[in-house]
Amino acid sequence: MKKKKLLIVDGQGGGIGRQLVEAVLSAGLEIEITAVGANAAATAAMLKAGAPQAATGENAVVVCARTADCIAGPVGIAIADSLLGEITPRMALAIGQSPARKLLLPVNHCGNIIVGVEDLSLRRLMGETVRLLREWTAESEA
Repeated sequence: MKKKKLLIVDGQGGGIGRQLVEAVLSAGLEIEITAVGANAAATAAMLKAGAPQAATGENAVVVCARTADCIAGPVGIAIADSLLGEITPRMALAIGQSPARKLLLPVNHCGNIIVGVEDLSLRRLMGETVRLLREWTAESEA
């Protein structure tokens, strides 16, 4: 069976993307990971965490979102001009229009507040993301 493709997108320092890469790799999920940073620092952080392939910038997000089966990252990756302006309208559009499942972590930063969502620690968000990825990969095997 063909591995599902997970696209992890992050910006700024890449801390959330780094933790996502680490969590998915340590869970041993049979998923092909591609990491894309909105900047070089974010990309470097995800590569250092063990991402097997990575790229940087707007066009990389647009291209990779086309073929991803799932996209994960902070909620700001789907909001134009978020992450202090690093997410361009074209990036947010590509993520939003992608047919991929989206796992958007509700990180209440940069003026993007998710109303009604408990403010969880990043550790709990990573655990919940891995749980959802595990369920998702099991669905495709059934």
